[in-house]
Amino acid sequence: MDESFTFLERSFSDCTSFTFELQAYDVVGDMAYTAGLEHISNSFDGQPRSFTLRATQVYRRERGEWKVAHRHADFLTE
Repeated sequence: MDESFTFLERSFSDCTSFTFELQAYDVVGDMAYTAGLEHISNSFDGQPRSFTLRATQVYRRERGEWKVAHRHADFLTE
């Protein structure tokens, strides 16, 4: 697992833009979710690029604070 994070740390840099386009959400008791599109501009291996991810996050309320319990994202295909 450490190798994966080392690769990501070494490869991604210079985030120049990030916006989240919320498409759906709900809260039920101490659980919640958001689903939407992440529009990102950054550099990968020194090369600028822009892309969109379809992202879902699940949250759990613990001792009065919302924590991310699960996240999934994949590239949006056209």
